[in-house]
Amino acid sequence: RCSLRSCSVPCCRSHRERCAAGARREKEASGQGSSSVPAGSSGVPEDILSEEEEQDRVPPQKLQLLGESEELRALLQNPHLRQLLLALEQARDKSSLLRQLMQEPLFLEFADCCLGIVEPPEEKENLLPE
Repeated sequence: RCSLRSCSVPCCRSHRERCAAGARREKEASGQGSSSVPAGSSGVPEDILSEEEEQDRVPPQKLQLLGESEELRALLQNPHLRQLLLALEQARDKSSLLRQLMQEPLFLEFADCCLGIVEPPEEKENLLPE
């Protein structure tokens, strides 16, 4: 089991899916057989996820859009932003650092870009009461 700490539930789930998939590939490549975790599963039984956690989950199709975004790729060319992201990844207290980073205009632009991709403005408008 991976002990990597994540900044949020969606990041944690995304990592678990990648981490579990990588471990399955390594086992299969080394001839140890298949994993007991079904393909496409994050390794977390669906029935233990709370309703709030389920609402926070970003579907893989929307996560794929992050990799296809030219705007996001352009932002990630910035060395300062890359340093901020590395610091966040390596931080022991990710939630505290994330609160600090949300005050940083460059990081805020990055976060807004990511949110705009996975949750476009027209979807947000439907969620807000008038």
